[in-house]
Amino acid sequence: MKHKTIIACSLAGTLVLGGCANMSDTEQRTLTGGAIGTAAGVAVGAITGDWWWAAAGAAAGAATGYLVDRNKQAQEQAYERGVQTGKQQATQQKQ
Repeated sequence: MKHKTIIACSLAGTLVLGGCANMSDTEQRTLTGGAIGTAAGVAVGAITGDWWWAAAGAAAGAATGYLVDRNKQAQEQAYERGVQTGKQQATQQKQ
């Protein structure tokens, strides 16, 4: 019986991960944060016996993943603005 359960869980995990191929960076980071938060919440829930930690961890992780994505996008935009400014200055100095 355990063998069938392991195979079923492995198959389900493979299908879930296969569905992540066409996700945007924001979706991937939010999902990753949620997964990490859920894992941490389950670990705390297993220790304390309170399983609401899993839901709290999932929510906190997803929110953190989303905020990390927004920060990463802001950094990339600032970098791109800096590159464009540097190109403009270099062009002006040549003239």
